[in-house]
Amino acid sequence: MSTATDLFSRRWVRILAGVVVVAALVLVPLALPEFANQTLARIGVFAVAVLGLNVVMGYTGQVSLGQIFFVGFGAYITAYGVENDWNIALVLLASIILPGIVGLLIALAAARLGGLAIAMVTIALPIVGVPLAKRFSDVTGGSQGISARFTSAPEWSGLFDDQWQLYLVILIGGIVFLLTRNLVHGKYGRAFAIVKANEAVASSMGISPYRYKVLAFTVASLIGGVSGFLYMVVVQYTSPETMSFGHSIQLLAAMVIGGAGSIVGSLLGGAYYVLAPQLTNTVDPNLTAVLQGALLLLVLFLLPGGLASLPSRLRRLRRRRDSRPGGRADTASARPVADRTHTERQDQA
Repeated sequence: MSTATDLFSRRWVRILAGVVVVAALVLVPLALPEFANQTLARIGVFAVAVLGLNVVMGYTGQVSLGQIFFVGFGAYITAYGVENDWNIALVLLASIILPGIVGLLIALAAARLGGLAIAMVTIALPIVGVPLAKRFSDVTGGSQGISARFTSAPEWSGLFDDQWQLYLVILIGGIVFLLTRNLVHGKYGRAFAIVKANEAVASSMGISPYRYKVLAFTVASLIGGVSGFLYMVVVQYTSPETMSFGHSIQLLAAMVIGGAGSIVGSLLGGAYYVLAPQLTNTVDPNLTAVLQGALLLLVLFLLPGGLASLPSRLRRLRRRRDSRPGGRADTASARPVADRTHTERQDQA
């Protein structure tokens, strides 16, 4: 294991691995059928949504049950901008900044709260968002929703629509993941971790829990807006159902199953969000909720850290097995003793 770690620590190995990943991301959409590309694109959309939730909950430890509101808000802004012939760059910018502003205003009021109080504030977001989307029907299309078809593949690309959409998700989602990784692995990420562990200790170290909770919530809102834009890229339709509270709970379950406080866990959470309903529906459509709940409990019991913690769990089990009497480590340590005993007997003879 240490040999593999040492190998990957070499710069040329990391560069080679990066080239392989980029090449795979470029070639995979060209090789897969339409349904597979659409499924992967939807996974990317909700992986970004789970990533935003992970920033505020997984890394900062604050309860948030309203992340789906920002996804829906970003989707509505995108649809409205496209329908009114805004420049697509302006649409993307608005779908990020406006949810970020709303998230900042909510965070300024709610970040001083804790526990159930902040949970109640965030629960109110999707509960209030759905009737508001229905009420402002001139903008949102009301209960019927609104569609926006703006991601057909340009003729010069020579691509099919599903390939073009997947490339957009990979590009924009990849940038978001890279920026978020740099954030949580830098000084802000260390401050998030301290606030999550103990706010009193954070204050004694000169780290303002309030400031960093506001920052985390705002960043999560911005990422939610990006996810909403990508949702319209792939689905090209949104309605009040997009931001319903049930979807918010599913997003939370996806984060827990994928792995809280993990970049890889966000990707796995996006895959769970998209694939789990499809798999449970093939078993029995009437038991979809029951099967998903059972899967959640199974992961929580076996892998409390989510699917992202599976490799480290396997390593711990292997070390535990090797440390037992008669294990590999025990046998390896006993072999030199046996060899010395055999040599001593030959010398005495």
